[in-house]
Amino acid sequence: MLQPELKFRRDKIRYLMAQQGIDAALIACNVNLLYTYGEIVNGYLYLPLHSPALLFVKRPNNIVGEFVFPIRKPEQIVDLLKENGIPVASKIMLEGGELPYADYMRLASLFPESEVVDGTAIIREARSVKTPLEIELFRRSAALHARAYSKIPDVYHPGMTDRELSVEVERLMRLEGCLGIFRVFGQSMEIFMGSVLAGDNAATPSPYDFALGGKGLDPSLPGGMNGTLLKEGYSVMVDIGGNFYGYMCDMSRVFSIGKLNDEAYAGRYVETYMETKSRRRMEDDLRRKGVDRSCIEEAFCTVQEADGLQNEEAMIKELLRKKHFDAKQADLKEKRRIQAFLYRKGFSPDKIRKAMNCDDLEEGDSWE
Repeated sequence: MLQPELKFRRDKIRYLMAQQGIDAALIACNVNLLYTYGEIVNGYLYLPLHSPALLFVKRPNNIVGEFVFPIRKPEQIVDLLKENGIPVASKIMLEGGELPYADYMRLASLFPESEVVDGTAIIREARSVKTPLEIELFRRSAALHARAYSKIPDVYHPGMTDRELSVEVERLMRLEGCLGIFRVFGQSMEIFMGSVLAGDNAATPSPYDFALGGKGLDPSLPGGMNGTLLKEGYSVMVDIGGNFYGYMCDMSRVFSIGKLNDEAYAGRYVETYMETKSRRRMEDDLRRKGVDRSCIEEAFCTVQEADGLQNEEAMIKELLRKKHFDAKQADLKEKRRIQAFLYRKGFSPDKIRKAMNCDDLEEGDSWE
């Protein structure tokens, strides 16, 4: 990692520290060490407000430099600061939102005469605005990810299971340079490389804090592929994570094995958008996809038998609420604008006027 880049990142943190009167930060978490030091070590980066950063490292033991201090335990940090004539900060921040409680309390106890505060928000704010180098790494990662995905149709063969296809996709990713480790933050976040979902397994809910489901191969990891045999007419959703340069990237693509079944596609489409799109809009969407009219009608009949008739008036009122529309306060120009917006959503003029409760909108008003 280039030193000017690391200095720029540290100075972003320092700028935010100064605004809150913080004299120093002690950084211990892997991702924040990577951000501020350029690599992951078993140790701590001490970041003073007005002097060079100091690395207190346990492992590896071959790092040397003017501002590098080997240690066996964090309790040595304060003594080393004093021995080198470096004042101990009067107000120091730790990564309270990311460190385990015991680790946070241990590090806080090193500075009994200092005010210790949580600096998680400061570090996250600094990291949230990416540098040009970081953005370039994103671009390179996305290109490698896309190149691996472009080869997915070539590795499929009839008779495969979702597990076998997942293995081949993971292999493609590793050949493109994926590092194979995925860092996620959150108590209910566990992930390997991602998911390949097909058939009924794709509808199985997951306990994790992400949108994907799937039963998984074992109760210890209830998510993703489960050994489903991939058949003609199946759609296969591939959502595999990437990590080529230390930054997580993600890509989701849906592939079809042969031609998708129109009846199944139309039924799932109507079921998915029943609460958010008008019937006319869904019909138009499906016809543009080449779905036969009889399949579309059958899909609506099936979904309505199971879930009841679609309440378009309630849908319009929800859209009006989201638009903060008030019929009593809106002038005629605003009413016509909202009217046209709803018409483009596929709702009928009569239902729009009824839901908007606007007597000054006539049937002949322009919808454009």
